[in-house]
Order: sequence, then structure tokens, then C-alpha cells
Amino acid sequence: MGKLDNKIALITGGSEGIGLATAQRFIAEGAEHVFITGRRQQALEQAVKKIGKINITAVQSDASNMNDLDKLFDIIKKEKGRLDIIFANAGTCLVAPLGTITEKHFDDTFNVNSWSDDTPLLRSLGKDEEETKTLMAEWQAAAPLNRIGTPDEVAKVVVFLASNDSSFITGVELFVDGGLSQI
Repeated sequence: MGKLDNKIALITGGSEGIGLATAQRFIAEGAEHVFITGRRQQALEQAVKKIGKINITAVQSDASNMNDLDKLFDIIKKEKGRLDIIFANAGTCLVAPLGTITEKHFDDTFNVNSWSDDTPLLRSLGKDEEETKTLMAEWQAAAPLNRIGTPDEVAKVVVFLASNDSSFITGVELFVDGGLSQI
């Protein structure tokens, strides 16, 4: 018996990284059906192939677009009639000089992060691949465990929080960062 038997789940940003790892974990833990979303259809199709199960539906949508969200929930209602778990995993980050950030930049970032992949935050912070590698190395060295966590390690925590095992947890901020936020 799995921790998520008979549950219907939605994972935004589910085509890669933490979202994909979580979809795989949800299915392994007995979820009846998992809906994953993302903006890129090809990435969604690859995710479905990687998961290889018939109890997954990929829906191309933008977590910051209310019309897309309405269509998504219509699909879920039509196909399954209910939704037990929502993992709002989609997110974005804009790094720009302070004087160049516009209201549109702020709104776009806020919309994705409020409405709503291998380490997408870190990748978005670097201006180029070399700077990204440098930032990742610095964060890894600063972490008490001396490494960056894997998407599967985060997915295990999401499964715990989505299951009845977390029934007495409420109102906490749970950091899954190898202790980095504690130093």
C-alpha cells in the first residue's frame, strides 16, 4: 500500500527537475492519477515517456495565466471529478540591475511564483553557463552537507507532506536545503 493510494494530484512545472521527480514519486506511492503542467509541449511529452505510466496527463499551460488555469481545472474536473493534491512547483526568477527592472518584470515573476527544474533558481541566477557553475559551486561549498540536493530528495519531502504521514503538521516553513538556511 502506497502513501498516496487513490489520490488525484496536480504538479505545476512537472515536466523536469523537481516536478518530474515528484510525479514519479507520486505514481510510485500509488497515486491514482497525476496531472503535470508546463509551458513546453515537447518537454511534457518527454516527461510522460519517462514516467511511462498510463495514469498521467500532461497539460500545456502557463501557471501565471488565469485562462490556462481555468482550462486546466476544467480538464481535471472532466477527467477525474476531483483533485486531492496540488504541488505548486512552477517558478521563475529574474535577475537584472535594479534600475532596469520594470513593473512588467515584477508582475511576470510574481504571477508565475504566486499562481502557479534541475535547480532552476540557480540556473536562472547566472548570466551565463560559467557564472551559473560558479554560483552552484559556491552554494554547494556553503551547505553543511557540502552538496546541492537532488530533485528526488525534494520529491520525497513533497510525498511526505502530501500524505497522511504529515497529518499533524501545519503552519511550518520546511526548508529542504541541506541545512543551508540554518547557517
